[in-house]
Amino acid sequence: MVSSVSQRNDQNPGTSDFVAALPMYDWPEMRSEVDAQWARLRDAFRQRGIDAPQTIARVNADLWPVDGGIRDAAGKVIAPDPATLPPDELDFHGLWLHPALLFAQTCWGPMELGLSEHVQVVGQPSYDAYEGGQGELYSSAIVMCADGSPSVRAPDDGSPLVSLDLLRNMRFTFNHSDSMSGFVGLTRDLEALGESLNMFSERSESGGHRASIVAIAEGKADVAAIDCQSWALARRFEPAAQKVAAVGWTRRRKGLPFITARATPEKIVVALREAVAAIA
Repeated sequence: MVSSVSQRNDQNPGTSDFVAALPMYDWPEMRSEVDAQWARLRDAFRQRGIDAPQTIARVNADLWPVDGGIRDAAGKVIAPDPATLPPDELDFHGLWLHPALLFAQTCWGPMELGLSEHVQVVGQPSYDAYEGGQGELYSSAIVMCADGSPSVRAPDDGSPLVSLDLLRNMRFTFNHSDSMSGFVGLTRDLEALGESLNMFSERSESGGHRASIVAIAEGKADVAAIDCQSWALARRFEPAAQKVAAVGWTRRRKGLPFITARATPEKIVVALREAVAAIA
């Protein structure tokens, strides 16, 4: 990218020129665990000579300003200058497209919609610790109001478990329309069964997996697809999850990739990949 990165107001001699973030599972209750995850990654990167930032970015104010907006290799503006965005929010696309991005998580939904042209994939995390996950693959729990019924187990072979009769005419809520786990994956599983999202009576965008679970618990929606790690977090931290159960599972697919900017030098990309592989 040809964007010009400006210095932040909090610049000091020890500040890295890079930015990094782990936003996808950074729930308020998870902050200390996410910070510990970054510390392990940061130290592994620094051992390989990479000037990794001390802390991760969590809001737009943590990102370096980019004069005139973020541009692609042809000079076209593809995202606004982070300094012009609400400082206490985080614009995911602005983060992913940032020319100083060293390391972040994204989703294969946005990657398929064009993000892959502007970034490089560093690696994939393991989902072995979560029901519905296996290695770099994950699936989504299809959740509905529990009504006293226990959750169904994820198939051991990673095949989809989708009950069309159970889902038909339900109100479907999803985090974002470009989300592989919350929207695209279920859409593809339904299409493989000869159905589509038109089987639902309503569709609404919640803004996040946690919000989808709350909407179902409050009776504002009937069904959602929640990636297996977010589903595990919800059962740990979100009281509304006690009123919700998994009634099915989507097919296992490749999980959230770690990415770096397209402009990150090859030598650094190789070192990032070695570090991620070493601590995976």
